[in-house]
Formats: sequence, C-alpha cells, structure tokens
Amino acid sequence: MRYQESIEESVAFVRQVMPLMARHSAPMNPISFAVWYEYVSGVNPRLKEAIDTALKDKIVLDAAATELLYRRFVADLDADSANRLALDFHRIMADAVQSAAYTGTQADSYGSSLQQFSKELDADAAVPATLDAIDRVLIETLQMQTSMVALGKRLEDSHKEIESLRAEVVRVRQDAMVDGLTGLANRRSFDLDMDNWLGQFVPGVPGPSVLMIDIDYFKKVNDTYGHLFGDKVIRTVAEMLKRNVKGQDIAARYGGEEFAVLLPKTQLEGARALAENIRVAVAGCRIRRHDNEELVGHITVSLGVACYLKGESAQNFIGRADKALYASKTQGRNRVTAHGIDPMP
Repeated sequence: MRYQESIEESVAFVRQVMPLMARHSAPMNPISFAVWYEYVSGVNPRLKEAIDTALKDKIVLDAAATELLYRRFVADLDADSANRLALDFHRIMADAVQSAAYTGTQADSYGSSLQQFSKELDADAAVPATLDAIDRVLIETLQMQTSMVALGKRLEDSHKEIESLRAEVVRVRQDAMVDGLTGLANRRSFDLDMDNWLGQFVPGVPGPSVLMIDIDYFKKVNDTYGHLFGDKVIRTVAEMLKRNVKGQDIAARYGGEEFAVLLPKTQLEGARALAENIRVAVAGCRIRRHDNEELVGHITVSLGVACYLKGESAQNFIGRADKALYASKTQGRNRVTAHGIDPMP
C-alpha cells in the first residue's frame, strides 16, 4: 500500500510540507501538496532523489517545476482512472462528513438538554419535576449513544472504502507501467527508469548499457500466419528476455515488435554477450500455430548495443543503440552490432 502512515505521522508530515511549499513559492494546490507530501514521507524514492538534486543545485521549485515533478513521479494514472478514483474518494468523504455533521447536530441538542437539566436541578425543584428531567436526559443520552455508534460504524466503513481505493490506485499505477500483451515494462516505464539511472550515473562505474531489439521480418510473419500468431511471436520473444534478463536489468516492450533492455551496471562487452545469448535463444524457438498445431521456426531478432557516454541525453543514448540495430538489419539480420567502445573511466 502506498500510504501506510498513522494519523499522527500524517499530521507531522503536513507540518513539514507547508513551510517547504511556502519556501519554494509553490502554489497552494493539490498538485504541490502531493509532491511535497510524497517527498517528506519518503514514499516516493525517485521523486525524493529528483528534489534533493534540485535543492543541491539551488533550483527554486516554482509552479512549473512542481507540476513537472508531479507528472513525472506522481501522476501515473490515466485521466479516466484518476477522475473515477477522485469521484469515489469525494463520495466517501461526503458521506463521512454528512454523518459527522448529523452527529454534531445531535451533540448540540444533547448539550442544550444537559444545560436545561442543570437549571431544573435547583434546591426548590419538586421531586416529580426532577424525576421527569432525569428521564428526559436518560432518553437523550441513549439517543446520543446510538448516534455515536452509528457514526463510528459509518466512519469505519468509510475507512475500509478508502483503503480499497488506495489499493486500486496502486493497481492502476502498476498497470499503467506494464505492457498488457507481454507483461514486460512498457515504454513509459522504461523511459522513467532510464531517466532514473542516468541521473545516478557516476564516471568510472560500469554501465549503463542498452540493447535495442527488433523481430526480423515481422510484417511477413503477420501476413503469412496472421496477427494471432504474430502476438504469440511477440510473447515468445518477451519470454526469452525474461529468462535472460535478471537482477536490476530492465526489459521492456518499446513498441510494436521492438524491445529494449536497460543494463544499469553492465559495460559494452557484457551487454554484447547478453545480446548474443538473447539472439541465440530466440533463433532456437519453435512456435506452435493456433490453427493447425504446426511448429514454426526461423523466428529471429536483430540487436543493437550501446554503452552510455558521460553527458549525453537519453535520446542520444538510445539513438546510438538504434543505429547499431539498423546496422544489424542492413547487414543481414539475426545478428548483434555494438555502437562504439566502452567509455574510459
């Protein structure tokens, strides 16, 4: 679950958030609050790292900078999911507020009754009148007790619904980062991971390296065997990536029949060796057709490899791997091509 802190911890975080928002001229809106709350609570390590870097560089996190942080590190929900979850949350809170307001009215009435009872209990009050006042207070006490029990039950139900919404938010955020056909990371997730690792780049430390992978003659495969078989080919290549990519390394479906693998702590030669293992694994696959159970072979991939150069952008880094992939394609396919050499420490 994303937010697990107690009410006391949440209050402490809020007390830290407000001065930070004021110090950085951040607008007092939900976007700014979400960014700074996740920063001080430590629930979002990538966001915290990005803000710490900005603070170290003395960058003022104004409205534009805060919104960019929100889009990159907090708001992973698609618009429809975000709107639906927001509406559900507001409905739950409205119900809770209404219940509390009703009980508050009951409490006011109860307080008035107690005041009246106090006035009636003077030394000159007749015993019957006193007994009658006691009966009224007892009745209203029971009514107040019933209202408080009902409020507690309603707030407990609201708490359960909010916890369910939190779980839904986590699930939707995760779904937004996964490719539905293969179960690999999707392009958005890969780009975020790439930015994160490049932000941690330390000269002299191996890596990162990247592989760009493309299924050879994929259009011909679709035209010959149909799109269902084409999907099966994509899933098979994805499975070969899962078997060969381990640890901190990240495999993603980059788009269509193209895949990418980020190797955060691997130099060029190690990346080239992994690419060759993947190429051989795919070439050895036999994929069964849906319609007649025929086993189809000769499915191959071409790969391009590049190792990060200090100071280059993610776009240029991937672009060099793409150039190497293109070279593999033009030189006959089913091969690995590396762009450049390992950078010097």
